[in-house]
Amino acid sequence: MKIQNVQLKSIEARRYSDSTNQPMKVRIDHNSNVSRLEKMGKGEGMIVDFQYTASYGPVGVIKIEGSLQFFGENIEKLVTDWNEKRKMPNEIASSIHTAIMHMCVPQAVGIAKDLRLPPPIPLPQVRMGKTQQKATGGLGPEFA
Repeated sequence: MKIQNVQLKSIEARRYSDSTNQPMKVRIDHNSNVSRLEKMGKGEGMIVDFQYTASYGPVGVIKIEGSLQFFGENIEKLVTDWNEKRKMPNEIASSIHTAIMHMCVPQAVGIAKDLRLPPPIPLPQVRMGKTQQKATGGLGPEFA
């Protein structure tokens, strides 16, 4: 399986409430949908159209549409099954949705900043003043 040529087609973002209001707790829901599969020529590849949505409930929304190319075995059967049942094997679906998230979430972070929305992913937090315990035993590289 190989995914390549991920392209964005459209970006739509909107903030519904005024950003000067008191900050409130916002639930952010992520969703990626495959809207269409189409076999590419004679090869073992297909074009996948998708939509990614980060919904901020009553505060705002970010929608990104795009496409990617997927290469693997049994593409014709995969496209036929998709068109009939709207289902694909879990392993392939996982690869496709992971690629969609890897492309769209960083884009959504920048868009959220421009709209003064919270980032759609939790940012790392730095904690000062706590001492770290050193790991004992084990050989290998040390990561902090």
